[in-house]
Amino acid sequence: MATSGVARWAAVRGGGIVIFVTVGTQLPFDRLIGAVDAWAGRSGRYDVLAQIGPSRLRPRFIEFRPFFSPEQFSRHFAEAELVIAHAGMGSIIGAMSEGKPILVMPRYASLHEHRNDHQRSTALRFRESARIMVAMDVAELDAQLSRWESIPAACRVGNYASPELLEAVRAFLCS
Repeated sequence: MATSGVARWAAVRGGGIVIFVTVGTQLPFDRLIGAVDAWAGRSGRYDVLAQIGPSRLRPRFIEFRPFFSPEQFSRHFAEAELVIAHAGMGSIIGAMSEGKPILVMPRYASLHEHRNDHQRSTALRFRESARIMVAMDVAELDAQLSRWESIPAACRVGNYASPELLEAVRAFLCS
C-alpha cells in the first residue's frame, strides 16, 4: 500500500525514481492512474511516483501527490527513466525536449475524462509518426508496461524553432 511520503520508494531506488506518471493539472484521469497502480501491484514495483491531479482515487501500490510544485515536477520528470502521461502536449513536448522515453494514453470525452477528443487525435498522430509510444486504452497500456524498459526515448526536438520554420510561419502570416 502506498505511504504518504516519497521516502519509501526513494530508499528502494537509492534516491532516484524510475517511472513518473502525470495527468496534468486540470482534470483527474483515474483510468490511467488505476491502470498503472494495478500494474505496479501485479509486478511488485515500488518505484513509481504519480501526480494524480484533483482525483478522489487513492492508489494502493504507487506513491502519489495531487500536485507538485513546478520545481518538484521538473525534478521528478528529469530523474525518471520513463514518463507515463495523458496525451497532453506539455508532457509530450517536455519528453521530446529531453529525449526522454514517454508512454501516453489519451483521455476520452465519451468516458467524461475531457471535454472533447483532441487527445485521441494527438495520440493517433504521434502513433503514426512513431515519435513517441502510445497506448490507446488500458489493455495497450498494460502491454507496453510489461516491456517498459524497451520503450525508446522520444524523438528529441530543440527548445527553439528553426529559422526555416520561423520564416515559413512569418511568410504564412504576412501573406
